[in-house]
Amino acid sequence: MAAIRKQSMVQAGRPRANTTEEIARRHLLQPWPVAGSIGAEARGLIGEGDGIYVVDGEGRRLIDGPAGMWCTNVGHRNQELAGVMYEQAMALSYNTPWYTMNEPSAALAARIAAHAPGDLDHVFFTTGGSSAVETALRFMQFYNNVRGRPDKKMVVSRGGAYHGSTYLSASLNGRPRDRDWMDGADGLVVKLSCPDPFRRPAGMSVEAFRDLLVQEFRDTVERIGPDRIGAFVGEPVMASGGVIVPPEGYLPAIRDICRENDILFIADEVVTAFGRLGHVFASKDVFGIEPDMITFAKGVTSGYFPLGGVVISGALVEEMRRSNHADAMFAHGLTYSSHPVGCAVALKNLDLLENGILEHAGAIAPYFQQRLKTLEELPLVGEVRGLGLMACVECVADRESRNPLALDNEVGKRIDAHCHELGLLVRPLIHMCVMSPPLIITRDQIDDMVAILHEGISRTMDDLRAEGLWQG
Repeated sequence: MAAIRKQSMVQAGRPRANTTEEIARRHLLQPWPVAGSIGAEARGLIGEGDGIYVVDGEGRRLIDGPAGMWCTNVGHRNQELAGVMYEQAMALSYNTPWYTMNEPSAALAARIAAHAPGDLDHVFFTTGGSSAVETALRFMQFYNNVRGRPDKKMVVSRGGAYHGSTYLSASLNGRPRDRDWMDGADGLVVKLSCPDPFRRPAGMSVEAFRDLLVQEFRDTVERIGPDRIGAFVGEPVMASGGVIVPPEGYLPAIRDICRENDILFIADEVVTAFGRLGHVFASKDVFGIEPDMITFAKGVTSGYFPLGGVVISGALVEEMRRSNHADAMFAHGLTYSSHPVGCAVALKNLDLLENGILEHAGAIAPYFQQRLKTLEELPLVGEVRGLGLMACVECVADRESRNPLALDNEVGKRIDAHCHELGLLVRPLIHMCVMSPPLIITRDQIDDMVAILHEGISRTMDDLRAEGLWQG
């Protein structure tokens, strides 16, 4: 049966490819296009998925190295999630959250609150990560307005950060090229340095680098004034910025400064939550911090339905209820907030995570990191770093200077192209390759992934040498 299914997947992909490409070039606007190809672009076709694998338009079976976009945590073609989606849609497909509610959203809010650290016990559901971060920022603004502090609205973010594509959330982004041609609420945002130990000043210890970063935040608060800063927003691990794991002790120190200055600490766990680091939430269990708010999305439904949200401290909510402005309205909501189908899928997804997948992810993560670390034997690889089941392979022109490959800053795409031919999807980020496979991946599948990645990088090195772009 498996052989028949695989063959049907191959046959199903081939005849659709050209037609789909033609339609896409005529009608489909892709995310993050460049002006020269906007509205006339066809990207790689994915036809079907099963477990940790997907099948492309040419019938190739590929390991889904990035798990979609960090999100297909329990893998593709999970019948339990698909079944719940159908059952809930047949029972109740939608209700307006403005003046009605549904049972799955209330049940999910309670489940999520039980996993959240500290007193984070209230959940506002959104449609994804960008709207989750946007919601957290709007709540911060509302909170300070109600408290009579209309000037306390500045947001502190960091270089290398990625927090979304909506207006406020995108304003926090600090990755190269994200904001070159896009507007943002720049007057509301101040950015700190990227906490990347690999890029720390030459000769400086990691501990000294951490202390430098912490002092930078203290100095920023003093310069701008704590009466003007409403929130610090940070990913526990910078995901799309290149899987940047901050120095030990950095996040608790930032949290302490926030407490001292009545600045809300918003942990953006859109990527790190729901198993990516072996826990439902990583803030407390991995990094020892209790934020005021946590944003989440992606793995909450394993990508089977668009859903996100914000978990908010009970103390903040209680303070709103005690205020002198009982009629002040948090005028924010989405048509698909608390969607019954999405919440039902998330409840079943939590069942799967709690019944073995979280434990498996935590147990296999050290092997995943260890095997990927062997890629540092390749001269093009400057560093392999990561935590849990997320990692980044950063390519450099020269290990001594750690200079990125400015001479070919699309080297990640070259590696991805070779790996695609060999049976692996890679997430290319300029001169980096990000890996974050489904949490159900096995040791043998990790071995396959690393072997393909090794060969893909080796072929890329041969290409660069042949083109005279690199002599490593």
